[in-house]
Amino acid sequence: MKAIKYLFVGALMLSLSAPVVAQDNKAAIDEAIQLVKDKADAKLVKAFAKKYKKNGEVLTGLARAYYEQEDTANAAVYAQQASTLKYAPAYVLLGDIAALADDGGRAGQMYQQAMYFDPKLPEAYTKYATMYSKIDPAGAISKLEELRTNVPDYPVDLNLAKLYTKANKMDEAISSYEKWYSTTDYSKKEPGDVAGYALIHYMKKNYDKSMNIVKEASEKYPRSSSINRIGLMNTVAQEKFEDALFWGDRLFNKSDSSNFNDFDYTNYAAAYVGTAKYDEAIELYRKGMEVSKADADAVNNLRKDISEAYMKKGDFDKAVAEYRSYLDNTSKKTASDYSALAEMYYKHAADLEGEEQKASIREADKLYAEVEELFANNVDVLAYVLNRRGTLNVILDPDSKEGLAKPVFEKLMQLMEEKADRTDADNKKLVTCYRYMMSYDLLVADDKQAARSWAEKILTVDPTNEQATQVLENIK
Repeated sequence: MKAIKYLFVGALMLSLSAPVVAQDNKAAIDEAIQLVKDKADAKLVKAFAKKYKKNGEVLTGLARAYYEQEDTANAAVYAQQASTLKYAPAYVLLGDIAALADDGGRAGQMYQQAMYFDPKLPEAYTKYATMYSKIDPAGAISKLEELRTNVPDYPVDLNLAKLYTKANKMDEAISSYEKWYSTTDYSKKEPGDVAGYALIHYMKKNYDKSMNIVKEASEKYPRSSSINRIGLMNTVAQEKFEDALFWGDRLFNKSDSSNFNDFDYTNYAAAYVGTAKYDEAIELYRKGMEVSKADADAVNNLRKDISEAYMKKGDFDKAVAEYRSYLDNTSKKTASDYSALAEMYYKHAADLEGEEQKASIREADKLYAEVEELFANNVDVLAYVLNRRGTLNVILDPDSKEGLAKPVFEKLMQLMEEKADRTDADNKKLVTCYRYMMSYDLLVADDKQAARSWAEKILTVDPTNEQATQVLENIK
């Protein structure tokens, strides 16, 4: 679930809305912005600032223009000039500059100064709350409640919801979102905020609730990529793949934004896989690889997804080729990585007959043998691998005449017997080993006393085992 990090960043942050520009200052601020964009001579800028030296709004507009061009030095100069006029938004900008420099203490002071000079300036409160949401969550919440008192019509509950989301307090976030959502007219709701509410329910696996929000929002914002995205996410999570195709089409073909991430592509591809449209899914996975080309791990994980799609399509050769490419590009290969390839050969064997089937099972056993060697010091991995190898060799040698599974089960038996803290699963593996050895000695080696000994061992682990009981009754 790493691809979530791309979704609705703005929706999960506290509101950072800019102050409304007075109409009579708009032209001057536009001029300031243009001066900065044109990289005008410093003398021209100073002359402009001198002209508006008593206008905090214009000076702050000039400072903000520099800030947005990442020139914090000049931004600080003119924001400081504006702050001498006790213009609250100037202090907000000085706080932003300090925050950018990782000076949280000064940033907090500047935001508090802004609140002092204008107790009804929402962005001062919300930015302060953002700054302190991790180190002082209670203080951040208290500051937002103070904003509610000073500006009763401001959507404090929405901001609280986002703050709780950042703090990973999902239940509190849902409660605050619900208060905002149920008391706010849709004309005052932004698609990203509604998407944030739906996303929280998705993360809590409240898929039906999340979809109810999405469906209502989609009528108001049919071309919102945020809303359509969560519709796709929900329907894939619920394995409603036909519905997922509908939402995928809306996201990719009927949304205003065309900025898609790998999670979008994998979800849409999952919808196609779920409806057995594998070629379309593979194409989407490959597009996801293009989008994620800067992230080698994300690209490599998509190779595995492509392999799975080919496997379901029935194109075994391409499935194996893609999976081997995945393995080649995996820096830290796990036992599960190798085992998955072995299982591909085992599953493929079901579609084959005769010697081809046996060859595929032997390849699976060979791969498991590699895992056994690579992870020789991991008892749990060895137990799993030896158990699988035993099963595969029983399939290759169903009447046990060749005793193919015997050396494998002997290894597993020793491993389990030496394990002091055996689990129920371990005991089941041990019984499997004893049962094989009992059958082998009884039917192949014709050693009834040895078979009886194995039956007795089975009953020490599984006292109700019927097969062992029958052997003991028949061998006196």
